[in-house]
Amino acid sequence: MESHAGLAATPRALPYYVAFSQLLGLIAVATTGAWLGLYRGGIAWQGVLQFNVHPLCMVIGLIFLQGDALLVYRVFRNETKRTTKVLHGLLHVFAFIIALVGLVAVFDYHRKKGYADLYSLHSWCGILAFVLYFVQWLVGFGFFLFPGASFSLRSRYRPQHIFFGATIFLLAVGTALLGLKEALLFKLGRLGRSWNWVNSPQLC
Repeated sequence: MESHAGLAATPRALPYYVAFSQLLGLIAVATTGAWLGLYRGGIAWQGVLQFNVHPLCMVIGLIFLQGDALLVYRVFRNETKRTTKVLHGLLHVFAFIIALVGLVAVFDYHRKKGYADLYSLHSWCGILAFVLYFVQWLVGFGFFLFPGASFSLRSRYRPQHIFFGATIFLLAVGTALLGLKEALLFKLGRLGRSWNWVNSPQLC
C-alpha cells in the first residue's frame, strides 16, 4: 500500500486559504491580461506586441502555476505520495515551459529591435530566478521522482528543497513587481520627456 502525502489532519481553515490564494492568482493573471489588452495593444508573436507575451507568461508560469505547485502537498494531504509527486512535478513542468516561452519572447523581441539584453535589475533578477527554478526542478526530479535516490538522501535534502522552492517563488514575485515598475517608469519617461521631467533633480 502506498503511503499518503500527509498524516496530519487537514486544518479547518485550509480550504478557505487555498480558495483565497487561487482567487488572488486568477486575479493577477486576469489583470495582467487586461492591462496588456487594454493599455498595451494586446498580445502577438510578431511585431511590437511580441514583448507583451513576456509578462503574461511569467505571471502564469512563475507565479500562478509555481504557487499552485507549492500548495500541492498542503492541499492533497490524503492522496498517495506518488500522486502528489506527479502532480507537483507536472505543475512545475507546465510552469517552466510557459516561463520559457515568455523568456524566448523577450529575447527575440530585443534581437529584432536591436535592443540590449540584461540591461536592468529586473532582467538580472529574472534570469537568476529562471536559472534557479530550472536547477531546483532538475535537482528535485533527481531526488524525488527518479527512482535511484535513497530514502535517507531524500530526507536530508527535503528541507533545502522546500526552503529554496519558497525562496525562488518570492524572488519571482519580486522580479515581477520590478518589471511592472520598470514598465511604468518607461511610460512616464516617454510622457515626461517633452518637458524634461525625467531629468528633474528630484529623481536623481
